[in-house]
Amino acid sequence: MTDNRIPTARLGENGPEVGVQGLGCMGMSFAYGPSDANESRAALERALELGVTLYDTADAYGAGENERFLSPFFKAHRDEVVIATKFALSIPADDPTRRVVRNDAPYIREAVEASLKRLDVDVIDLYYMHRRDVDVPIEDTVGVMAELVREGKVKQLGLSEVTAAELRAAHAVHPIAALQSEWSLFSRDIEAHVVPAAADLGVTLVPYSPLGRGFLTGSFTDAAQELTADDYRRTQPRFTGENAAANSALLEPVRALAKAHDATLGQIALAWVHQQTEVHGLPLVPIPGTRKASRVEENTAAAAIRLTAEELALLDPIAARVAGDRYADMRFSSAGRE
Repeated sequence: MTDNRIPTARLGENGPEVGVQGLGCMGMSFAYGPSDANESRAALERALELGVTLYDTADAYGAGENERFLSPFFKAHRDEVVIATKFALSIPADDPTRRVVRNDAPYIREAVEASLKRLDVDVIDLYYMHRRDVDVPIEDTVGVMAELVREGKVKQLGLSEVTAAELRAAHAVHPIAALQSEWSLFSRDIEAHVVPAAADLGVTLVPYSPLGRGFLTGSFTDAAQELTADDYRRTQPRFTGENAAANSALLEPVRALAKAHDATLGQIALAWVHQQTEVHGLPLVPIPGTRKASRVEENTAAAAIRLTAEELALLDPIAARVAGDRYADMRFSSAGRE
């Protein structure tokens, strides 16, 4: 192992210690265009060397293909990794391009068994409700998830994109270890209600897309013009056309700080996310996604970058100026229901 392993944080009050930065694995087989399997495997191994122990996937990523892809890595390092996967985005048999949000008991039980089989493990370390079906009481959904814990199929429970009220209602049924929601320099809506609720309840925040799906790294400026036709980011309002042009201009203070710290844009964006643990008084474990070992090294190095109060203040206005919503349909985000 290397000497520059990242520090750790705890998932919830009684969950495992994990590296203070996790790895989002979705793009290794889904949503972000073509990928190289060998390159992705190298990224997984390098992440573990650097102290990354929380690996994030979901049954909906490539209709289970992402879980299958990760299984050999998990089996080879079972005692070293914390496996996080999710249920709720059901894929209709007659249309694999669609996702239907389901939180009902029969579906949850079917989903967990399928994930256990694809992952080829006896227990899932952290099991998330991926999205909220408002027609099913969240107390009922978490009640079923709690049964999975008692049955030994799941160790810890997580939620994704829920409101503060939904988080509190869920936590009253069974302790929630982690809440996964979008949080970055471009996406800060959860700070109003969700983050304070998580801090109050002892729930660890797991920010997804902390690099704004790559936009904050400067790797692309207009998804519709630069990314492949099968890249999901082409559907997101803030990454195309006039919105993309306006948002690209917002990166100038990030560029200035990157130059001052001899860092990349992505490292400054990640450093900002990491420092929110002190600003808001709760543990957090961002899960930037990548398929390259070199990017894993770059991302984990960001955990050691310290931004001054003045530098944080320079970045503070960015989110309020972002043009376009996070999703074309915000109903399934916490911000769309708060």
